[in-house]
Amino acid sequence: PPPVYSLDGLLVFGLLLVCTCAYLRKVPRLKAWLLSEKRGVWGVFYKAAVIGTRLHVAVAVSCILMAFYVLVVK
Repeated sequence: PPPVYSLDGLLVFGLLLVCTCAYLRKVPRLKAWLLSEKRGVWGVFYKAAVIGTRLHVAVAVSCILMAFYVLVVK
C-alpha cells in the first residue's frame, strides 16, 4: 500500500504540511493570498500555519525525531 495510508506516512504528511504553511506565513504576498481564509478548506492551511508558528519548538523536535525514524529505524 502507499505510505500515505500508514500511520508514519500520515505523520510525515502532517509535519510537512505544518512546516510548509508556517514557512509560507512568513512570505507577505503568499500570506495574503493563501493564508487569509480562516474557515473552510483553505482554513486548514491557516490553522497549520498557526500551529507551526506557535509550537515551533515542538514541531522542530517532531521533525528531527521523524527524520531519525524514517532514516534509521524504518
